[in-house]
Amino acid sequence: MLSDNKAIFTIGVAAKMLEVHPRTLRIYEQEGLIRPIRKGKWRYFTMDDMKWIECLRSMIHEQGISIAAIKKLLQYTPCWNITECSFDKRKQCTAFMSSGLVPRKIEIEQPQKIARSSDGDVAA
Repeated sequence: MLSDNKAIFTIGVAAKMLEVHPRTLRIYEQEGLIRPIRKGKWRYFTMDDMKWIECLRSMIHEQGISIAAIKKLLQYTPCWNITECSFDKRKQCTAFMSSGLVPRKIEIEQPQKIARSSDGDVAA
């Protein structure tokens, strides 16, 4: 399985998968909402990009937030506060998972035995 950050989709493939016109993706890029990997004239989209674009489309079409408003809001708060995503949806979001706001499993370290040498020095 490919990792979510591996660039694998051209703009045409990404547009078909997202059921949008390639021009829509170019507009999002021009507005600074997405940053696909560029190699020459080619754009490459990762799975993370695709998830973010789906979120953008939801904000624009389901919640009625304009592109200008999204840009302004993102300056002040993370996207999951704008879209009010469920925690299940947030768990699939790499931006949320890498934010440090998700509780991580705490591993309990075993205490090391401290040994004392015959001259009183402490060694771990």
